[in-house]
Amino acid sequence: MNTIVQNLFKIFKKNKINFFTGVPDSVLKPLSLYLSNINKKKHIITANEGGAVSLATGYNLATNKIALVYLQNSGLGNIINPITSMIHEEIYKIPMLLFIGWRGAPGQPDEVQHNVQGKITLNQLKLLNIPYKIFNKKNYKKQLLDLIKLCKKLSKPVAFILKKKDLEDEKSKKIQHKIVEPNGILRSDFISELLMKSKNSRIIATTGFTSRELFQIRKKLKPVNSRDFYMVGAMGHTSMVALGYSLQTKKKVICLDGDGSFLMHLGSSVISANYSNKNFKYILLNNNCHESVGGQPTSMSKVDVNKFVKSIGYKNYFFLNNKKNIKNTINFFLKSNETSFLNVEIQKGALKNLARINNLLNVKKDFAK
Repeated sequence: MNTIVQNLFKIFKKNKINFFTGVPDSVLKPLSLYLSNINKKKHIITANEGGAVSLATGYNLATNKIALVYLQNSGLGNIINPITSMIHEEIYKIPMLLFIGWRGAPGQPDEVQHNVQGKITLNQLKLLNIPYKIFNKKNYKKQLLDLIKLCKKLSKPVAFILKKKDLEDEKSKKIQHKIVEPNGILRSDFISELLMKSKNSRIIATTGFTSRELFQIRKKLKPVNSRDFYMVGAMGHTSMVALGYSLQTKKKVICLDGDGSFLMHLGSSVISANYSNKNFKYILLNNNCHESVGGQPTSMSKVDVNKFVKSIGYKNYFFLNNKKNIKNTINFFLKSNETSFLNVEIQKGALKNLARINNLLNVKKDFAK
């Protein structure tokens, strides 16, 4: 068991902080692992960070207690609206404790999109007038107690900023990855077959393992006459980028999304279903978890995808959960002459030694050819 996280939760308990919500982040993975063992009514993983702030607001209104909201610093963009138009100290003065994973922190080189966000994170908090402390292993207990005291005194959000490995110690629990079932579909197997079947198309892929595996498999297979655009950031916006592109071309446009991204801005699915042309094809790679940041669950298992997709306007719905049917299903899906949605149930598991996507301006130029 992680000693640092245990100590944090002792402080939470002593200060009556017992409601937790947020969106999983790799920096905060030890925290998420601990939270996975508490009562689900006391820990809710939300679709996006703004929803977590709103959930914490409702909790405070009902109990007058502080909730903990956790997020990656990229999620600051999603919380700006509820912070500045609802919980701000000049409006409703709602206190909450923010735990923020600092990707792209100075001295910790990261992927380009994280480096951009990392440089402005502290300035964003200052602009929002949110007091913060940067986690220090030597005195983190005092730091947390001081933040909680300030949060209660000022009745406003405060933030604890954590960098990579801040929450790790020698007793940290190793994550156990799920073993792929005999008939289970690996994301990489599906992508490989999709690339071979989707000639003369454009693929726009969501952030995380999906884009990285597509990038790596593309380099290996080198299929011609199709190109990819990788959403290295901007989680949840894949379908809107794909829709915007598809409306301006006759080429087949494939939106390759994940369940976490799908849920994050669910309204985009309604828009894409209603405004897309026949060349728009949506693929949901669904493993019911945020795999690339630790495997924390999403709420996709509660959704009847078939009924939802048909209700919002997609003409055709396809379902795939057996690797023996990959080729035939992809063929039927791509040849369908209407807006189509393919729900692919995949297992956890990614390619080893996944490459990071680089030279993004070249990616854009190549895609736009």
